[in-house]
Amino acid sequence: MFSKKHKIITFGEILGRLSPPNHLRFSQANSLEVIYGGGEFNVAASLANYGIRAQFISAVPDNAIGDCVIQSVRGRNVGAKYILRQGKRLGLYFLEHGASGRNSAVVYDRENSAMSEVAPGQFDWDTIFSGATGFHWSGITPALSQSAADTCLEAVKAASERGLTISTDLNYRSKLWKYGKQPKDVMPALLKYSNIILADVDTAMFMLGKAKINPDYSKEDEVKAQFDKIMELLPNVHTIGMTFRNSVNASHQRIGGLLYKNKQLYRARINEISPVVDRVGTGDAFMGGLLYGLIAYKEDLQKAVAFATSACVIKHTIFGDVNRASKQEVIDFMESDGSALVDR
Repeated sequence: MFSKKHKIITFGEILGRLSPPNHLRFSQANSLEVIYGGGEFNVAASLANYGIRAQFISAVPDNAIGDCVIQSVRGRNVGAKYILRQGKRLGLYFLEHGASGRNSAVVYDRENSAMSEVAPGQFDWDTIFSGATGFHWSGITPALSQSAADTCLEAVKAASERGLTISTDLNYRSKLWKYGKQPKDVMPALLKYSNIILADVDTAMFMLGKAKINPDYSKEDEVKAQFDKIMELLPNVHTIGMTFRNSVNASHQRIGGLLYKNKQLYRARINEISPVVDRVGTGDAFMGGLLYGLIAYKEDLQKAVAFATSACVIKHTIFGDVNRASKQEVIDFMESDGSALVDR
């Protein structure tokens, strides 16, 4: 079984998410719901749902809140053995859920978090990568601090030296790059080790310090040409995934997906999602689904992108950061017309 053969390591920050219940505004809330999640952990949790061994690498404070994080990670069947216990605080973000024409709002409170204070030399990559086949990171980690960026570079170099498949969700967050560097100053050195990336063309070009292009994604030749340019800039990249999103409003989304590999462009169908329960983590659900799809459907890449897109669609209907859909639920949706009849 490929689930025993494959083991994927993910590296990043896990956060406490604090949200007013029932779509209340911050100013209306007398209580906040607390859950734990973060882009790289969300990917690991999806992979574990599908039967892939996953190990999450991070740093959390050595206190009761850190204990809650460890319990949350293990509760999703993700390994937590190598999570560092250090620092005084867990990064937080406050989320106000939007509805209809009112957008969601996020306020970050993650300065001086345990993960932002990691430094090269703290992680034993020889031990962590033993038996691993893949390593996943995102653009969020190097946005936290210079030391986090340096540690991420140490990790991707170690993963590359050991022949792991390296995947990256570019995940640009403008509110995070506050330590004097911009993505173009940091990301090219990291991305040159990547083999699989999740990004639209403009985000990739921006992070590589190139001019934005804004291609017409309905024109296959144009999209392929732009993906080829990215691969020329990043010669180790052989696979590009991308979610295709049309936001009608906060409660109504149209979601599709693209996959480019071996000079071939694969498209997943457009899915209507209304109402949206929780949009947070939907890109991570696509990423986790894509990594699984590239393993399970390596001879049928149309199915690979369909699986990733279906996982993303289902996540929109699930509260919280983590996609709790099983592999069979994703397959059933992928093979259906999306009408969501009662399973009797």
